[in-house]
Amino acid sequence: MSEVVRASGTVHWIGAGLSTGSGLARLCEKAARVRLWHRTEERAARALDRLGLTGRAEPRAFDLAALDAELVPGDVVVSMLPAPGHADLLAVCVRRRAHFACSSYVSDAVLEQVPAAEAAGVVVLTEAGLDPGIDHLFAHSLVARAQEAIGADTVADHRFTSYCGGVPAVPNDFRYRFSWAPAGVLGALRSPARYLADGTETVADRPWEVTRPYVLDGETFEVYPNRDSVPFIAQYGLPEAWQAHTFVRGTLRLEGWLRAWEPVFEELKAGDDARIAALAQELAATYPTTEADHDRVVLAVSLDVRAATGPTWSGSYLLDLVGDAEESAMARCVSRPLALAVRHILADDLPSGLNRAAETATRSREWLSELAGEGLEFTLRVDE
Repeated sequence: MSEVVRASGTVHWIGAGLSTGSGLARLCEKAARVRLWHRTEERAARALDRLGLTGRAEPRAFDLAALDAELVPGDVVVSMLPAPGHADLLAVCVRRRAHFACSSYVSDAVLEQVPAAEAAGVVVLTEAGLDPGIDHLFAHSLVARAQEAIGADTVADHRFTSYCGGVPAVPNDFRYRFSWAPAGVLGALRSPARYLADGTETVADRPWEVTRPYVLDGETFEVYPNRDSVPFIAQYGLPEAWQAHTFVRGTLRLEGWLRAWEPVFEELKAGDDARIAALAQELAATYPTTEADHDRVVLAVSLDVRAATGPTWSGSYLLDLVGDAEESAMARCVSRPLALAVRHILADDLPSGLNRAAETATRSREWLSELAGEGLEFTLRVDE
């Protein structure tokens, strides 16, 4: 592993969409210099005004060439672009020996550049938002607590679920509020989901078809699996002696979502790419995200471990936040953990190469403590 390029103190935040919130303000307090890059300099300036950061960060019109010209070794580039845009940004960072951070899952295009980044002393920080991000912090913390109580070598089975969703704070007829691009929401629904149920690996080609009720503190939601849950058994460090009865990472929606979205599902089943792209635009126009309505973010992560003979352990984290006039819940929950992670890059705390928000129980507990200290509220329940 190469020696890490020391942080310069300058942060380049790329994009000012729905997930850019008070995390950027935290960076303005800690970084020596912050630049916000958006589609035009005028739009970047308006975003800074909306966030109350005029004069505290510099607006810039984004294009790769302009960014390339301003980067110096040790700068930190924070990508709030859609996931397909990360790889191009990372390539510029590696060339300029600048560090890179985003809240998205690690894509193959990003992974391919990790060896070059590590050789250049560049930190590549990923999965540092809400989901993925805070969910990882919760999971690592629960696994560590369960191991302390049960023992990593104890023969046991476990049931793990992690569900996250951005929903309207006041339910509407559509039972949903877009907190990211409708095209991305529809694309995720078209992707098969792999998970473990009753000890058996299962694949749902249409994830919404396995939607089930899910009760939290007496309130009923609807949940379904997404993406590929199976690799996270190893990523979360679940002991080999514990057999997985259930392991699901998925999406949470308001009760009634499945019925409200039936016309959308019919379009998705038809599989017409052009029609689905048009549908995304129609949904954006019909159900616009406005400042008048507020969102709600719910993240529930639970782990139950039952030894073959002897002890049982159960623990869960719940984050349930509602947005306000100053900031959406989604922007707060994505931008604050991302900003925290960037501050650790600025402090030269992370090694070169690939990093995720949480890869150890120790880091998870430290970061959760820091987030709680900054007002990001969540609860932990443990039954032994």
